Amino acid sequence: MPHAIPEGALLRRADLLEWFAAHRRELPWRADRDPYRVWISEAMLQQTRVEAARDHFERFVRALPTVRDLAAASEDEVLALWSGLGYYSRARKLREAAQVIVCEHGGAFPRELASALALPGVGPYTAGAVLSIAHGEPVPLVDGNVERVLCRWFGWTGNPKQGALKRALWDAAARLVEGLPDPGAWNQAVMELGALVCTPRTPRCDDCPLAPDCVARATGRTAELPELPRRREAILVELEIALCRKPGAWLLERRPAGGRMAGLHEFPTRELAVREGEERLYPARFASSTLRVEGEVGAVRHTITHHKIEARALTADAGPLEPDGPLRWVPDAELESLGLTGMTRKVLRADFARALC
Repeated sequence: MPHAIPEGALLRRADLLEWFAAHRRELPWRADRDPYRVWISEAMLQQTRVEAARDHFERFVRALPTVRDLAAASEDEVLALWSGLGYYSRARKLREAAQVIVCEHGGAFPRELASALALPGVGPYTAGAVLSIAHGEPVPLVDGNVERVLCRWFGWTGNPKQGALKRALWDAAARLVEGLPDPGAWNQAVMELGALVCTPRTPRCDDCPLAPDCVARATGRTAELPELPRRREAILVELEIALCRKPGAWLLERRPAGGRMAGLHEFPTRELAVREGEERLYPARFASSTLRVEGEVGAVRHTITHHKIEARALTADAGPLEPDGPLRWVPDAELESLGLTGMTRKVLRADFARALC
């Protein structure tokens, strides 16, 4: 069998659990095992660093402390609380799933795997995290940290994101979580090891409780495993952002209801020339033809997935606005209640924007 778990792996679990008990990070979502808090944290942690998720998590659960609060919240309120984390479809799916949980499950995150997977936005990873950590069910999970730990520990080659190796990793994770008194602790322990010790670069093998059995360490292949596909080349995006200010308010534009960053608010933005074959992130023109650019006041850099954005901030005069158009004056006091794009928040924090207030 090409991806059999090596003999002794099950015996090594006690060592990793002991390591986790001694080295686990104190994170706000680990204060208890409330399914709602576990679910929100895991949704935030997908494609987001722990440091970035920490403050957002505390703000989110303070504003919406229960699943019923989330289900009753408006989309704008949820997007505002999520603003800065990116991948805003996750926030919309959270709200949709909360409504299903309230309507169909009595306000409790379901304990059955099939019911959890039926929730909007809940895949095998999120279901495994909530069911194992909050409910103590022996359900596996696999994320990037788990992929790295298992591929190195067992010396498995191939692309962990697809095909036979992907299936083998989930099968191994299921086998390893079986029969443990605390499946959630095991799942967290593997992820924690990947985050703190078995890191993508310069892993600290001397501190690893799995080191005695690690095939990658024994064969000098820690730098080679896992065999991830090459990252897509970064695409440079050049933008111009119009900063229109009147006493106590900014001119903002709401993005369309569909597509990237749907429904979020941002400064009027236009994209300069794009490379042939590349899609535009922003329109070629400002939404209003009455905007008159006055001068450049600064620049910001931002990243969205594989796009590297360089944006010039320009002061502008708005002129008359269409009553039902996408642009409107937003009072400063309302900014925190709106879903703003990450770049918009970055601009608002910049010295040149604060100087215009």
